[in-house]
Amino acid sequence: MNNRLKVLRAERDWTQAQLATELDVSRQTINAIEKGKFDPSLPLAFRAARLFGLSIEDIFQDQ
Repeated sequence: MNNRLKVLRAERDWTQAQLATELDVSRQTINAIEKGKFDPSLPLAFRAARLFGLSIEDIFQDQ
């Protein structure tokens, strides 16, 4: 799954650890999602969408 998480995080000047804290996951989870090694759960995708003020589709795209 492609995603814009890294770009959105960088626009806010957040580290992976800061984003992980905001989303209540580990930094390793953020790293794996950004690299496309892990697809987020639906609840995590909703939390990310709310945090960035975007729709899930604006952040995550099916390849």
